[in-house]
Amino acid sequence: MNRYPLWKYILILVTVLLGLLYTAPNYFGDSPALQVTTGKQTVRINSGTVTQVADSLKRDGIPAEDVVLEGAGDSTAVRARFATPDAQFKAKAALERDLNRDPTDPDYIVTVNLSKNTPLWMQKLRALPMNLGLDLRGGVHFLLQVDTRAVAETRIKAIQAAARSQLREANVRHAGIDRVGERVVISFRDAAARDQARNVLARQNPDLQFADAADGTDMKLIVTLKPEALQRMVEDGVKQNISTLGKRINELGVNEPVIQQQGKDRIVVELPGEQDVAHAKDIIGRTATLEFRMVDDSVTRGTESTSTIPLNSELFSQGPGAPAVVSKDTFLTGDYISSASASFDQNQQPIVLLDLNGDGGRKMREATRSRVGKQMAVLLKEKGKYTVLSNATITTELGSRFQITGLGTPEKAAELALLLRAGALSAPMDFVEERVVGPQLGAENIAKGLHSTMWGFVAIAVFTIVYYRLFGFFSVVALACNLLFLLAILSRLQATLTLPGIAAIALALGMAIDSNVLINERIREELRNGNTPQAAIAAGFERAWATILDSNVTTLIVGLALLVFGSGPVRGFAIVHCLGILTSMFSAVFVSRGVVNLWYGRKKKLAKIAIGTVWTPSSVSHTNDKNLASKGKSSRRTEQNPMHPD
Repeated sequence: MNRYPLWKYILILVTVLLGLLYTAPNYFGDSPALQVTTGKQTVRINSGTVTQVADSLKRDGIPAEDVVLEGAGDSTAVRARFATPDAQFKAKAALERDLNRDPTDPDYIVTVNLSKNTPLWMQKLRALPMNLGLDLRGGVHFLLQVDTRAVAETRIKAIQAAARSQLREANVRHAGIDRVGERVVISFRDAAARDQARNVLARQNPDLQFADAADGTDMKLIVTLKPEALQRMVEDGVKQNISTLGKRINELGVNEPVIQQQGKDRIVVELPGEQDVAHAKDIIGRTATLEFRMVDDSVTRGTESTSTIPLNSELFSQGPGAPAVVSKDTFLTGDYISSASASFDQNQQPIVLLDLNGDGGRKMREATRSRVGKQMAVLLKEKGKYTVLSNATITTELGSRFQITGLGTPEKAAELALLLRAGALSAPMDFVEERVVGPQLGAENIAKGLHSTMWGFVAIAVFTIVYYRLFGFFSVVALACNLLFLLAILSRLQATLTLPGIAAIALALGMAIDSNVLINERIREELRNGNTPQAAIAAGFERAWATILDSNVTTLIVGLALLVFGSGPVRGFAIVHCLGILTSMFSAVFVSRGVVNLWYGRKKKLAKIAIGTVWTPSSVSHTNDKNLASKGKSSRRTEQNPMHPD
């Protein structure tokens, strides 16, 4: 009746062992470390960088516990771990000196941070500690807002340029195109030309809306952007900015940055462990743009560094395509690139495929139509400095889709595609809020959170054991398993723990013990009804399950609502809360019954169980009779010794 099959005990054992494995990394702590990243799009971090770092430390006599390559793609970095902070800061000065040829324009950025002490075999099993939020670790918090007015202005400028080109191609005559605020005003001599222009522009630009106006003898066409189109542009800009910010923040060496959207046009950036606000703002607000220019063919290739540079051209000597003498006129920027991907041509040579939007394709055709056979340079401008990413020959008139060849290796093609996809923030942003949380305050928050959870657990355990005796001990074991499972899941998911998350853990303990109280009281009720101990245990668990399920499901609904509609700390609380409900249901019913079955299930002739005082109707009646008898004696004594006032 109260026996689990062997596979259920094995399942509980495996679950507990996995819980211990994935919870353990949280107790190993951190060590002083350095992270080496690159501040340039043209410098890559690879295994050769690891060798450079190790050789530099060895040459300067600075012992490092290990030097490893971490991450992939844009997040690749070299991390060196040290035994003491003193060695950490000595190594920082040495690496900045040895790795960078020009201190004013460093190729590599060396950042001080902390490295997890989790054993390597645990890391290979993806057993990693939980990330700590800003309120627990300290750091910098930014709230950025997309400049909607600037987005609209940029788009209106593009509409003005596109309208002039489209009307010229359609042979529609006009008397001038002007931009007035967030409107484009086109003048015509007659209504027929205005109607024709409206049809041309509406057919090619579905996001525009039109209105007629008159100014004396001129017929005006007012072109504006539809509100829903502007909102869509802002939303797309926010998403692309989040992606770009993620790449930039990697340069800061922050282990667990939080970059998420808040509302329709705001972005929250939290950098745990970062204390230099000015440096963080400089990295986040950094601009990078792509420019397409024509190479000056009056300068013989190979003699760029020694030749006289023409007046309308300039020499660039940095980057894979350098040196190159290019025109000062930019005919296309990276804002027009829709996508860039590395591929192979029909001869299996590496290429980069570029897709431009409608306006970009039109500009590219106009620029390359008469320049077939000449060279075109792709420049990256970052921090006011130019890098020549590519210097390729134009083999045919280019349009909205074209390819860049002559890249040499697939790795270079993939790197160029990545650089072309990167670049400037798609929408300008303003800092509307910033604050710094000190590490000391974070340490105090951790200590207070741990103490509240620990003493809450102890108080619950003492009360439960005193009230329910041995079954109370079983409940405490299930409660400890619930806490273990919850911490293990949070660690495995690499969730970020915050103060609201600690509050949710404490709440999960109360929810879990509530389920055990329901089970224990149901067993007591079955014993009160005259059932044998074995039957009472079986019936108690089975009949309490429906009540436990109902109460937890209703609470889970509230948690899901907080998760869906909440943001920031509310979502953090909701995630831990929902996970705590699921683990409490498993531990309170499955684990708790497994422990009870293991202790009592083998006893065939079980006379009683240790579950505290069971109040039966006979004992209550006997107590009432004794009370009535006591009251009767007291009444008779009162009659024999009446008290009269004087």
